Amino acid sequence: MKFIKSALVILLSVCAFLTFAEQTATISQQALLSLMATAENKTVVLDVRTAEEFAEGHIAGAINISHEQINANLSKIIGLKDKTVVVHCRSGRRAISAENDLRAAGFSDLRHLDGDMNGWQSADLPLVK
Repeated sequence: MKFIKSALVILLSVCAFLTFAEQTATISQQALLSLMATAENKTVVLDVRTAEEFAEGHIAGAINISHEQINANLSKIIGLKDKTVVVHCRSGRRAISAENDLRAAGFSDLRHLDGDMNGWQSADLPLVK
């Protein structure tokens, strides 16, 4: 019985480690604005919402590729894999899916926009329409 408990504790610990090891670091809205304001801005904003959502309002300079189309469009963005790529959607779920695909493709510096587009709009930050 003691062996089973120990094995379960180890298994759960490994699962927890693997789950959290794959989480993308977040970046605050203000930190993103600061990076975008620098002359040597090398940050790419990737909006993974639908084209319709993007047209309703997006962060200036953002690239739009739906989360469902990331793998199909990797050839268009693979040159960005060594840059800081800030991913967001409306609320976070689609961005996490896209981040997993990008990580698997070798993107090394991913960030998740804290609050996603809902947070950006709640903070009344600028949008391009």
